[in-house]
Amino acid sequence: MPVSAPGPVAASKPTSMAQALNAALRDALREDERVLVFGEDVGPLGGVFRITDGLTGEFGEERCFDTPLAESGIVGLAVGMAMGGFRPVVEMQFDAFAYPAFEQIASHVAKTRNRTRGRVSLPMVIRIPFAGGIGGVEHHCDSSEAYYAHTPGLKVVTPATVEDAYWLLRDAIDDPDPVIFMEPKKLYWAKDDFSPAERRAPGFGRAVVRREGSDATLVAYGPGVPVALQAAETAAAEGRSLEVVDLRSIVPFDDETVVSSVRRTGRCVVIQEAQGFAGVGAEIAARVQERCFHSLAAPVLRVTGFDIPYPPPKLEHTHLPDVDRVLDAVDRLQFDDRPDLLHLSREAS
Repeated sequence: MPVSAPGPVAASKPTSMAQALNAALRDALREDERVLVFGEDVGPLGGVFRITDGLTGEFGEERCFDTPLAESGIVGLAVGMAMGGFRPVVEMQFDAFAYPAFEQIASHVAKTRNRTRGRVSLPMVIRIPFAGGIGGVEHHCDSSEAYYAHTPGLKVVTPATVEDAYWLLRDAIDDPDPVIFMEPKKLYWAKDDFSPAERRAPGFGRAVVRREGSDATLVAYGPGVPVALQAAETAAAEGRSLEVVDLRSIVPFDDETVVSSVRRTGRCVVIQEAQGFAGVGAEIAARVQERCFHSLAAPVLRVTGFDIPYPPPKLEHTHLPDVDRVLDAVDRLQFDDRPDLLHLSREAS
């Protein structure tokens, strides 16, 4: 697929997520000589999505370099380097390409601090372009966040804005623990005004209310956030006020912000691109139900991908949650419009 190089980030000018990520890597390399960037084609080519464009030219092949096509070897090398005092940032070229490295991630990356009783930490970042929306073929689009979120010892974050792309990646590189950094591929070319000289974004473990509302809360992360915001905009034209919470950080999870929002609105819809069964959305729904039970006016609903392998490019649009599916879920929350559900709700109570 054709992609263009990110180019330099200019203050007070529209900046793409790809540019922001590139700037975060460049600034980290410039400020800390322990930072290394490596992976498949991240060197002179600049990566498939050009996130590492220009880094080898500026910092040399000792700081940003290509590796063999062996994901388990890439992550294994990063483990050794992190143990040796470096701060490696590795790229898994596509989400499903990372699966051969999962044994390294689950058995070593996630467990080393615990195994050594805190004596050895692994300050490393595994960047994974993930989710759909680009028409990728098999193995090139997948939503694998639940695997990593379910693995104790890993932090899992995903940006939905240009500002978060820069600052979350900077925070991930500085973190003493391993971070799985999930980059929504379809948002690489989304633009916003941004300057790295001005920080407004909170750190790990803090969600953000992207849009305030009073009738229901939409909880989303990564590629689901723009869908939630579009749904809220459409709903506003119909007289419904939807609040949008962007998780930003899946692990650690911000119960406080999510719970506060749902307790105010009394209704909640969780959005994720991944298949629904046993997904991150199920965990969110359970946490909301446990903590907000007496504030809920309706069951917590989920809008997710279907429980199937990721579909071919031409069928991708039928699999991914869209505005219509989100608004359908919101309609199901309006018990006053559904006497049958109101009846069942009263019986249950």
